[in-house]
Amino acid sequence: VYKRQSLYLGTHPMSGREKSGPLAASADLFEGRPWVLTPTAQTQTEVLNLALELVALCQAVPVVMDADAHDRAVALVSHTPQLLSSLVAARLESADETAVRLCGQGIRDVTRIAASDPRMWLDILSANPGPVADVLAALAEDLDETVRALRALESADHHKRAEGVEGLEGVLRRGNAGRSRVPGKHGQAPTAYETVVVLISDQPGELARIFADAGRAGVNIEDVRIEHATGQQAGRVQIMVEPQAALRLSEALRERGWAIRQG
Repeated sequence: VYKRQSLYLGTHPMSGREKSGPLAASADLFEGRPWVLTPTAQTQTEVLNLALELVALCQAVPVVMDADAHDRAVALVSHTPQLLSSLVAARLESADETAVRLCGQGIRDVTRIAASDPRMWLDILSANPGPVADVLAALAEDLDETVRALRALESADHHKRAEGVEGLEGVLRRGNAGRSRVPGKHGQAPTAYETVVVLISDQPGELARIFADAGRAGVNIEDVRIEHATGQQAGRVQIMVEPQAALRLSEALRERGWAIRQG
């Protein structure tokens, strides 16, 4: 028994996609992503070193932690978000078609991982039900408070409405505080970028031209998002750059014929 324990090492690469199977595989799936290792007191050093070598070969970032701490962490940052995404997406199943046509980038962001394979997630959640239930229970308390705050806003009583505003503001500010703790680029502290919004047509080579024009202006693109227009072959490209580079990029893109919009 001790021999088996000394050879065992639980690991969890923190990367994946909403699709599963060999056809969804990617050679760079683990590159730059955390890979959790949970050795026990009995785990042999050679076994840990072998696992670290595998992580290095996959170009992932090793993170050594206690197994229980890992279970609580992934319940918060991975498993609960999956369920919440599915719950929000489920509201769309029987929604009126007119409402669905109003879907924008916000609902797309929230529901993206709801496209994941249910069978795969049943296996994952079945292996970590307690910590996930704990997070959801705490979230349910926040939801109850939020519902009460919204109901208070319907009241004709000035004091109740004020309580409702205070309750909602508290939730939104706590959300701001939590979001600010999410690691930024390369795992560093989050950075506030300026967004330059460019109108783009849905044609081959358009993104490449924008990136090339940004490069000619000497501007490094930190992040990029695309919001597709409803019913039109066009969209808005949101280009995130360092604040001091935003004006330079906007002017350079305008000079090259791009239509700049308010962020």
